[in-house]
Amino acid sequence: MTQGSRQLQAQAQQQLQTLSPQQILVVKLLELPTVELEERVRAEILDNPALEEGREVTESIETGEELADNNDLYENTQEDLSLGDYLTEDDIPDYKLQERNRSWEAAPEEIPFSDSISFYEILMGQLDMQKLSDEQRDIAEYLIGSLDDDGFLRKGMTTLIDELAIYRGIYTDEQELEEVLHIIQHFDPAGIGARDLRECLLLQLKRKPQSPSKDIQLKIISKYCDDFTRKNKDKIMERLNLSEAEYEEAANELTKLNPRPGSSLGEIMGKNMHQIVPDFIVETEEDGSIHLTLNDGNIPQLRLSREFSDMLYEQMNNKENQNRENTDAFLFLKQKVDAAQGFISAVKQRQHTLMVTMQAIIDLQRPFFLEGDETLLKPMILKDVAERCELDISTISRVSNSKYVQTNYGVYPLRFFFDDGFTTESGEEYSIREIKRILKDCVDHENKEQPYNDDELADILNEKGYSIARRTVAKYRQQLNIPVARLRRI
Repeated sequence: MTQGSRQLQAQAQQQLQTLSPQQILVVKLLELPTVELEERVRAEILDNPALEEGREVTESIETGEELADNNDLYENTQEDLSLGDYLTEDDIPDYKLQERNRSWEAAPEEIPFSDSISFYEILMGQLDMQKLSDEQRDIAEYLIGSLDDDGFLRKGMTTLIDELAIYRGIYTDEQELEEVLHIIQHFDPAGIGARDLRECLLLQLKRKPQSPSKDIQLKIISKYCDDFTRKNKDKIMERLNLSEAEYEEAANELTKLNPRPGSSLGEIMGKNMHQIVPDFIVETEEDGSIHLTLNDGNIPQLRLSREFSDMLYEQMNNKENQNRENTDAFLFLKQKVDAAQGFISAVKQRQHTLMVTMQAIIDLQRPFFLEGDETLLKPMILKDVAERCELDISTISRVSNSKYVQTNYGVYPLRFFFDDGFTTESGEEYSIREIKRILKDCVDHENKEQPYNDDELADILNEKGYSIARRTVAKYRQQLNIPVARLRRI
């Protein structure tokens, strides 16, 4: 491990050590979409008697100063037992943002949408069936989340080690990562979790039944994968001493393998109808005004239990019976009140962070929200939103993950609005999405008898002001699932 990597891990460890339980709770709630947050809130209500749903205006039981006078009753305890801050009407929060045009009592509208099963969900289902330690399971979950849409793991081991230390507080080594990755590579579909095309094809070949042709296929891919993809038939036949019939048989079988197992998984599994509850509702009016509301779904409003507070107050003023039993009871009540107040505060902070982040996205992508034209989306990365919100990049990443926004033009995941940018020679900035659109348009209108190769496509883009290398064009073409020129020829 490099010195820089060790320093990064040390910094991450120092940060984790200073992370309070309240901050951890805020982070966990921030990652949850609306449906899962509702489940989390209701579970917390069941678990903590000091927390209940609903809102009401209550009279202050006692001022903080009056309660402070009672702290000497328990001066022998090691905790600060002043609970004045929890027993005032100010702590009955109204954290829920109200949706426009309906009262808070009204039931929210449920909006069903069709969504495809992601390979992430399917892989996590397979992970649940594995016998792993807690640390191995956390590592496996992170590796699955790091897979690209085509099912490849393109992050280096050093990068993954650093990220696990920073984001999960897991300090591992390359050997353990390899072991966990090996487990994932045995998941279906075959080839998932590969780090390059060669490894992907080899993983699929190893699952095929034994045959003379399989041995030839393994030799071709393990030794001459690049030559095979370039169709250097004669070179492979000469090096492996193969007849043309043997090569053709092996090549026919190899072309049946899936070079993008993650992308095909959705096609194999088909479509799944399930309900997506948008976390945000953005409405664009005819006058150009844009209104943002937070869709809290069925999440109940929270408050401190008045009955529980009365019990706490009674214990606080029980000066005649100051025994161990009463002290323990008081500490239990205080613990539950602390937890309830902390949870309410975390929910409020989540709400504020979500609203600030979504508003920043609207401000940066205002043309899209006005017109609904994807070509109007500007290049935007997590850092752009983080700087505008004055929040950490990791916070914006958590907000954008598994969150949806309902607009006048459809429902979009928040990650849809993030895209790298490209600056032309004239200094004009375009999104990668726009460049891909132009590339696809070139391919759609090409002469199919003489389709453009990657060099020619790069030249066309250069003429349009996009100075892009052939290698970059090839990458974008693959991401668009456009085959090479010889396979597009009619």
